[in-house]
Amino acid sequence: MCFVKKIINLLIVSTILFASFSCASRQKQALFEKKSATNQTQKKVFNPPNYQIKPGDLLQVKNLQNRNLIVNESLTKEKAGSNNNNEQAYLVEQDSTIGLPILGRVKVGGLTRIAAAKQVESLYKKELKDPIIELKIINLKVTLLGEIKNQGIYKLSKDQTSLIEIIGEAGGLTDKASSKNVKIIRGGMQDPQIIDLDLTDISTLSDSRTLLENNDIIYIAQNKRAIRSEKLQSMSAFLQPIIALLNTALIIYTITR
Repeated sequence: MCFVKKIINLLIVSTILFASFSCASRQKQALFEKKSATNQTQKKVFNPPNYQIKPGDLLQVKNLQNRNLIVNESLTKEKAGSNNNNEQAYLVEQDSTIGLPILGRVKVGGLTRIAAAKQVESLYKKELKDPIIELKIINLKVTLLGEIKNQGIYKLSKDQTSLIEIIGEAGGLTDKASSKNVKIIRGGMQDPQIIDLDLTDISTLSDSRTLLENNDIIYIAQNKRAIRSEKLQSMSAFLQPIIALLNTALIIYTITR
């Protein structure tokens, strides 16, 4: 009987220890505290070129002088989409053109957003008085997964959006996140490339790979403490019914004695 009590006491103590360890997983994120030893000798990192418009993209085109002039009611729902503000969007067709009021079809495929805006503006200057054209690509997006406070799909609202900006927009990393183990999966399903990043290293800020591209998948892994805590919780959950069963057996054994 003493031997049984010792086993039960050992199991109870183990469970308490597991529970206490699992409660100690909260920690603050330490970002950009480390400076690479090779940081001073690194070559200058050049930013990649801006995104070039492709067939299938959705463009929002406005004349800031008179917004009502850039509307094309003849476009069908299949030919155009709309953003969250119910504003007109123009689909880039397979021939790299969009259909615009007054101008007709204009080729924009292969151009950057700024170049396309300048081209459309120069064409409208021949038809309208002092147009100021604003052009946006509204279908570019990235996906955030893992230990981020607000997982989901986020639009790339400007030409060059950094990883840090998107993480900030998503509310930051969770307490379980490993800031040393951040991955960007880039290149699509056929030829995916994995970019490993360490956000504790200040030199990451100058890494051009952190400038996000359309359809990037960003994954933030759990830190070691969180993984260890989950394992301990699982073990604790497994042991608890065993301890309860042994306690019941001990009570029955004591009564029958």
